[in-house]
Amino acid sequence: MKKYEIGFVVTGSVMTIVFLILINFLTSSQYPWFIYPVLAVLLFSLGLYCVRAKKYTLFSVLGSFLLLLFLIIVNYINTPGYPWFSYTVAPIVMWPALVIQGQRAKTMTTALIGSISFILYYILLNIFLAPQVPWVIFPAFVILWWPLSLYHVQQKSYFGFSISASLFISVFFISVNAIFSPQEVWAVYPIFAVLWWPLSMYYFSYRQKK
Repeated sequence: MKKYEIGFVVTGSVMTIVFLILINFLTSSQYPWFIYPVLAVLLFSLGLYCVRAKKYTLFSVLGSFLLLLFLIIVNYINTPGYPWFSYTVAPIVMWPALVIQGQRAKTMTTALIGSISFILYYILLNIFLAPQVPWVIFPAFVILWWPLSLYHVQQKSYFGFSISASLFISVFFISVNAIFSPQEVWAVYPIFAVLWWPLSMYYFSYRQKK
């Protein structure tokens, strides 16, 4: 990226940020709304520079830092009594962690370590911030698709993936049903729909062999 282009981006970003801050405090000084467009300006400028310079790791590190800082500030301004920003820490930190890993991010070891760390983090949050409701099963359900999908893609066992995934989804719905609404058995409906996945895969594979 040429020096005059960097200078133009930096100058334009600084001027925009200063303008937004002035407008904010001249029109509605009681609330610092300028932080929202300023985040977009900073991420755009940083992203433009890092993409042109091919510094993707730098963008992931600084970008995740800016996002976390922004969320902490918004949390402190709007709801200082409850640290909701902590729910976003794990996925945001995972972004630079995976970029730094490079090709190793595609390995099963990274998927397992990342998933276990992710789940343990949310288990701790569940225990300390909302122990009355075991909501950790929702982020755990999402992150476990990572190693499950990666394993079957590496093994090229697509029919096996449909079976494993269907069982996984069924266990998830049964757990949610049992924990949050045990008085009504509704899990059978999504499970019935999911079972068509391996069934259709089986007949597709059977017809291909025939």
